[in-house]
Amino acid sequence: MSEKRDDQAQQQEAEVVEQQMQDDAQQVPVHEGEVLSEEEATQSDDAQQRIYELETALSEAQAKINEQQESVLRARADMENARRRAEAEVEKARKFALERFAGELLPVVDNLERALEAGDSSNEAVKPLLEGVEMTQKSFLSTIEKFGMSPIDPQGQPFNPEMHQAMSMQESADHEPNTVMAVMQKGYELNGRLIRPAMVMVSRAPSGGVDTQA
Repeated sequence: MSEKRDDQAQQQEAEVVEQQMQDDAQQVPVHEGEVLSEEEATQSDDAQQRIYELETALSEAQAKINEQQESVLRARADMENARRRAEAEVEKARKFALERFAGELLPVVDNLERALEAGDSSNEAVKPLLEGVEMTQKSFLSTIEKFGMSPIDPQGQPFNPEMHQAMSMQESADHEPNTVMAVMQKGYELNGRLIRPAMVMVSRAPSGGVDTQA
């Protein structure tokens, strides 16, 4: 009877060992000193795959957000540039809208100046008339200057081909070469833009006393 119980105990112990060996065979090593079952290993692989997919999706989403932000910044910069260009065009149109009209007024200014130059201020009969013309001229010049129009009177200044038109040259020992000796007709500009150049006589260096008529 005792031997039968011993046989049963040994059989049960063998079954336990066999079951343990089967369990050990099903375990898969993951890290040194750590093992997971096949099910746990599969779950771990699935989790890692899911993490990789989420990280990839996050990177793609972040790249798309960055691209959209850059697109918005570019669009904003384009809008700002367009606004500045429009403002510059409006300002330019405002400044020079009167350019043609101002050009038509120049002969009036010239005629007033000629009338003052030709008048005899010593003649008492003509003097009141000249005073009236002078007042008209001053009022006229004051009015056009309010709109950015100003005269170019370069008497005694160096000749500037961008602002002056040389009508003749004359030798002079009293002026530096290339100096405006006389202004035949004043020039005018509108807000810094040339409307008409000044017509001038320009000096040149003396020829050293050589008789060019001989």
